[in-house]
Amino acid sequence: MPQHRRRVVITGMGVISPNGIGVDRFAANCREGMSGLRFLPEAMRRGVKSTIAAQASDFDPATVLDPPELRRVPRLIPMAIAASREALAIAKITIDPEDIDLQRSIGVALGTGGGGLAFVEEQYEQLFTRGTPSLYSITAGTHGNLSSELSINLHLRGPSHVISTGCTSSTDAIGYARMLIQNEVIPIMLVGGADSPIAPGILGAFERMKVVSTRRWDDPTHASRPFSKDRDGFILGEGAWMFVLEDLDHAIARGAEVLAEVAGYGSTCDAYHRVQIAPEIIEPVRAMQIALRNAQATTGDIDYINLHGTSTQMNDAMETAAVKKCFGSHAYEIPLSSTKSMIGHPQGACGAAGVAATVCMMRDGFVHPTLNLTNRDESCDLNYVPLRGCDAKIQTAMCNCIAFGSKNSALILRRFT
Repeated sequence: MPQHRRRVVITGMGVISPNGIGVDRFAANCREGMSGLRFLPEAMRRGVKSTIAAQASDFDPATVLDPPELRRVPRLIPMAIAASREALAIAKITIDPEDIDLQRSIGVALGTGGGGLAFVEEQYEQLFTRGTPSLYSITAGTHGNLSSELSINLHLRGPSHVISTGCTSSTDAIGYARMLIQNEVIPIMLVGGADSPIAPGILGAFERMKVVSTRRWDDPTHASRPFSKDRDGFILGEGAWMFVLEDLDHAIARGAEVLAEVAGYGSTCDAYHRVQIAPEIIEPVRAMQIALRNAQATTGDIDYINLHGTSTQMNDAMETAAVKKCFGSHAYEIPLSSTKSMIGHPQGACGAAGVAATVCMMRDGFVHPTLNLTNRDESCDLNYVPLRGCDAKIQTAMCNCIAFGSKNSALILRRFT
């Protein structure tokens, strides 16, 4: 990459998470290893074995949108709007409805995997029980409309795009937004991930795929067990993690505080299977290598890795093998952890959740733990910071994601000095 390329930084961040609403609460709870996993309400257990999910139960959509609007959109929209408002506030950006130039200088890139699928499930239930089709199954069920909800609500007239690439969606959205800024398409992007897929039909389908946990626990916080020998699948989650990405010169000119630099991005595809990782792990390794090269960093520069760490048998073992292949002996020297042990798996929003956690760790000087790692899988032999977090100074970090459809993406974050 040329030395004169534009640098892209994070100047704002907003969080709606199962384990905390707002950036500071999320950061504190991640540091303390507070889980957001809860038992599902009885109404959501119809025909499914799963009894646990990671819902943002402290979030009230009615504080964001009026009841008539809430009936028209999936739950991920008020979550994304709330997280976006916090991100803009932290970035000290106030959108004046009359300031067209400012509105045109900010774009939106929303990463989502399931989009409004849980909402659409409700609309089709209406069709099959009442015989009446719902108009909103089109406007809210079409992924491309979802970013428009943010643009309309926040008065943003720049590009308004949805990136939907499975579990890597929000990681790819951040990489995409970074490229738009570097190519001088626009100076500011509101970007991140939001997903709210918790619904009986979706849970039931994941159960049939044998990737979601169905084990009975007396304590729901024990159910997400990345890298543990007794793991039996992920816990479905929801949430929204949004960021303001900005051209560094633009941020400095307006006196913005820089939270971190998005220094590198890499993405590949195994071209192998709809839901499985290719056993050779060539492409997950190459995605990490591309991100490192893009950031002009070496494996020795990385102080921490935020892992995909879903708690499925295949993902945890193969991601561990990929990290070891990419980092060599250094893989054993650095801390790594899985945010999903605390928040479940929010599908396409998970990459943004990992980025948010990593920015908080960089800011506050800690590494959050991987919960429930009491019985380590022999093939998972790295330092996942089990059970309790630790103090650490993170200068450069990698955030890794692996998705259905053989997709792999990684980001490199740097402390800004």
